[in-house]
Amino acid sequence: MNGATATVVAVASTGNTESIVGAIVDVGGGNTGGDSSRPSPVSQAAITEVAPSPPTARMAVVTYRRGLRIIEERTDSLSPVSERLTLLSVHAHPDDEASKGAPTVAKYHAAGVHAVLVCCTGGEEGELQNPALREEGQPLHGLSPEEEKARVTAMRPAELAASAEVIGFDEVVMLGYRDSGMPDSEANHHPDSFHQADLDEATGRLVAIIRRTKPQVVITYGDDQRGYPHPDHLRVHDISVLAFERAGDAAWYPDAGEPFQPSKLYYSAWSRARMIAVHEALLRLRGESPFDEDWFKRPDVDHRITTRIDVSGFFWARTGALLAHATQVDPNAGFWFGLTDDELVETYAWEDWILARSFVGPIPEDDGERDLFAGISAEVLT
Repeated sequence: MNGATATVVAVASTGNTESIVGAIVDVGGGNTGGDSSRPSPVSQAAITEVAPSPPTARMAVVTYRRGLRIIEERTDSLSPVSERLTLLSVHAHPDDEASKGAPTVAKYHAAGVHAVLVCCTGGEEGELQNPALREEGQPLHGLSPEEEKARVTAMRPAELAASAEVIGFDEVVMLGYRDSGMPDSEANHHPDSFHQADLDEATGRLVAIIRRTKPQVVITYGDDQRGYPHPDHLRVHDISVLAFERAGDAAWYPDAGEPFQPSKLYYSAWSRARMIAVHEALLRLRGESPFDEDWFKRPDVDHRITTRIDVSGFFWARTGALLAHATQVDPNAGFWFGLTDDELVETYAWEDWILARSFVGPIPEDDGERDLFAGISAEVLT
């Protein structure tokens, strides 16, 4: 592999024992063109067991070339950071950070904002979406369905780490729950699943992260998820709202660190206007579109959008982060890659957000806000 490499480790438990799983991933060099400072799509990671962990190990910390750390769910032993502009994103599974808000986070990171990702589950129920990985010479070639499932699960921590590196997250914190699977699936009932987690306990884990990292802005999933009612996405919303409200209240979770109140809470939004624009561009430029009528039956939340971030110079973050999730994203999928980054800029150059809570001013009545940190500091984005 060309460019910089990084070792990825994640704690894996089997019965009463734990092992450290390692991977080597290409996180730089070999750019395919354009700005050489942009991360290139990463190569497929190879997962191997490298060493048993000490019996008392509860956390894995990894240093990347830019200082990225991946941390298991326990955060109480880490020292609080000094005050700075910080953006915290809460997501359900590895790959959600790539499909929702990656260009926005990349833009703020480039402007000097500290970016933290909380991933609530390990994505254990994710199925292979890239059949090319079954071909000869690829990591899933010749495996039984059971072996393939185990291998995909083992590969996902490295994919998440590589995606986070592309986007620019400075820290990734795993909240420590198991993927709950799709609605009404057997995985919903797994005792370690996020769906089965005690709401207060899960909220407390997130509160501890907020109090340590001190984000002024938190972004999460919205309250209207009728279009995609995944149990883990619903739970992400629930704990994010409660953690935002409780993090600054000393009466809640007194052992979770010194109280800290974030200033603003945003919901990500799948804009109907964006969907229509992309659909029409695909029909015009490619002759077909994956957006069928069922997509347009989903709830329209455009009237709730308060904030539009111009990400015209940062669609590479979405593309590179999606490609990092090699098991979950087919690089030939028109849904993700039907338009090039430049075509996306011409089609719809914004990411849309709904300001749901604010301690620094009223909620805007229209979509005129252009900075997530508006009201917190001088304009961050120029």
